[in-house]
Amino acid sequence: MSNNKDNKPEEFAGISDMLEGRHHVIPIMAGDDEELVENVEIPEVLPILTLRSSVLFPGAITPITVGRDKSMKLIREVEAEGGILGAILQKDAEVEQPGPEDLYRVGTAARILKVLEMPNGNLTVILHGLSKVEVREYVSSEPYFKASVAVLKDSVPEPNNIEFEALVDSVKDVALNIVNISPQMPKEASFAIKNIDNRRGIINFICSNLDLPDADRQRLLEAPGLLARARRLLEILVREQQLAQLKSEIQSKVKQNVDQQQREYFLQQQIRTIQDELGDDPVDKDLDDLHTRAAKKHWRKEVQELFEKELSKLERMNPAVAEYSVQLNYLQLMLDLPWDTYTKDNLDLAHAKKKLDNDHFGLDEVKDRILEHLAVIKLKGDLKSPIICLYGPPGVGKTSLGKSVASALKRKFGRISLGGLHDEAEVRGHRRTYIGAMPGRIIQTIKRAGSSNPVVILDEIDKVTVSNHGDPSSALLEVLDPEQNVAFHDNYLDTEYDLSKVLFIATANNIGNIQPALRDRMEMIHIPGYILEDKIQIAKKHLVPKQLEAHGVSARQLKISPKVIEKIIGEYTRESGVRTLDKRIAKIVRYRAKQIGFNEAFKPEITAADVEQILGTARFLNEEYEVGGIVGVVTGLAWTEVGGDILYIESILTPGKGALTMTGNLGDVMKESATIALQWVKAHYQELGIDLEKFEKYDVHIHVPEGAIPKDGPSAGITMVTSLVSTYTGRTVKDRIAMTGETTLRGRVMPVGGVKEKILAAKRAGIREIILSEENRKDVMEVKAEYVKGLSFHYVRSNMDVLKLAMQP
Repeated sequence: MSNNKDNKPEEFAGISDMLEGRHHVIPIMAGDDEELVENVEIPEVLPILTLRSSVLFPGAITPITVGRDKSMKLIREVEAEGGILGAILQKDAEVEQPGPEDLYRVGTAARILKVLEMPNGNLTVILHGLSKVEVREYVSSEPYFKASVAVLKDSVPEPNNIEFEALVDSVKDVALNIVNISPQMPKEASFAIKNIDNRRGIINFICSNLDLPDADRQRLLEAPGLLARARRLLEILVREQQLAQLKSEIQSKVKQNVDQQQREYFLQQQIRTIQDELGDDPVDKDLDDLHTRAAKKHWRKEVQELFEKELSKLERMNPAVAEYSVQLNYLQLMLDLPWDTYTKDNLDLAHAKKKLDNDHFGLDEVKDRILEHLAVIKLKGDLKSPIICLYGPPGVGKTSLGKSVASALKRKFGRISLGGLHDEAEVRGHRRTYIGAMPGRIIQTIKRAGSSNPVVILDEIDKVTVSNHGDPSSALLEVLDPEQNVAFHDNYLDTEYDLSKVLFIATANNIGNIQPALRDRMEMIHIPGYILEDKIQIAKKHLVPKQLEAHGVSARQLKISPKVIEKIIGEYTRESGVRTLDKRIAKIVRYRAKQIGFNEAFKPEITAADVEQILGTARFLNEEYEVGGIVGVVTGLAWTEVGGDILYIESILTPGKGALTMTGNLGDVMKESATIALQWVKAHYQELGIDLEKFEKYDVHIHVPEGAIPKDGPSAGITMVTSLVSTYTGRTVKDRIAMTGETTLRGRVMPVGGVKEKILAAKRAGIREIILSEENRKDVMEVKAEYVKGLSFHYVRSNMDVLKLAMQP
């Protein structure tokens, strides 16, 4: 049994080392005597040398290492007789004792050129391939295999065969390319390929020396002729060339990466060496700074132990690794946080009240709650901060109130915008295992504030959204729970932080969008819209002085009377707050600033004509009552996100079959209210004095202007009943009366919400009387007296009560 281990004698070492692979072939071919070699007479019966992992081609001279007893005996006897043997590859190299069925049928007859005794007892035999043979049958297996063979002659193409010439040239080119791009291939191989002129010899040489699987090499040997062998060889070479190119590219990229890393490492080492010589190592400086700052911190024992543990980990890190900067940033955050650092509250209640009143007009309920909190702290010395939620229409001062509270308490101030927040990690922070991890917004705000008891505004808490990154509103449950936020856990900080002294003030427009569990944790304080008188006072005391200062205009150069402010509010704004009013005043001040800049003559007082010149024609008609004396038209009251509003319910009859049509961009609930109203009117036609035939011969159409604005809700129920009765009976509705309330099929009037906003809208429109459900009486009682001044309220329990109050006789 042969074994192609790399055990070559020294005299062949210089030649055999030219090509490396799983088999080792001396790159010597028969040259011009190749045809004579193939014409050597081959005995009919040959001793068979089984090759474990090598294929011998005719004309090739190959060293083979022999280690099995049978194979060694065969070599010695054939050498002594000067005979010829057959070299045949076994199918599976792992089979130790192959039988005839384990061997291929085609092999090569070879002559022994030399036998070398190796120190380990094996033999290295140099074989010269003579001719290709095929085993007919095995005649004996002891002491080694003998078989009768038939010589197979390779068919040779004609001398002028163009295809064969092209194949040989292509084989040489591809083989040379493989040698050039394969670092493990010796460059002497290309010299040998270039200097073999015999086409048969070059094909067999490359077949012998190419590093191929044994099965491919055997296929090349079994090819029926040189032309077929050249085709197979070119196919295999092209495949090997692609593999070699891919390996070369991969190794080149790896080498570049390694070289770059080594270059950076050496540069960093040189920089550190230079810095050590100069005594200015930034790494040591950072570590010293951390130690110095930590010694000055007054934090809890467990926080100190955590810091020292993480600092010890940093000191063991290589500054060149990416984790070093992550760890350094974490430790710097721990030092930047104001652990157990609190500002002292200003407990002068009179000063706090004066500050709040100066900054904001109205908002008495919020101011009282802040003053109550201060009073308890003054008496008790300590108190967990309340969690307050201010809700109401835009522009009423919810957000700016936070700054005033912080100023009144002499606390630091922070603001967190929650609008559009959809990632839970924005609240709790990211774990440090992630690239680009950061603490949550709560911890970042505390860090910026520099104290553990700031006033923090959670702006637009109703605009938080849910996504596949989690539910931020659920994460806020821990933040806004006074029983839990004493030990708030941020994922980045990875330890507990006390938020119980933080005064959180949340703001919202629509509390219906806030998660119920979150809403339950907060003190809900409603901030309604301002009435006209309030807006005039806010403009005089706050908005006009603010805009004058912002634009560099003095109070002597511009004066706006309350009458002019009232015109601006009524004709150029439509809101519950004062945000648009502020913009309109700013435009007027800018106009005056331009006049001053161009040295134009002007009077300090702004007149109504000046307002129209600066702001243009009136953008809104006054919400005045305009429908008195019209059959089928009734004034209702509605709530919107920007405050209250009045709306008109219109109905008419048209010839038809009693169908109901509804228009005005109505929602499902409002359509149901219209259906209920019509059915109630039909059920009580006798009491209402309506001719029954009208329901059968006329269609009724209900419309709620303006058609482009979506509307929904049940509060227009009694308004629709009144409109339908007016249409069917031809009676008009009393002048300057409005109503709001839900109705049932039994005619009961149900309470509705948004009463204060609706009252303000009615007052702006010049309404004198308002019809409400009896159950809304308590809501009216909570409204300030100045808001309801000049209004009469009628409280009803049934639709009949409504009609008695609203309809003309």
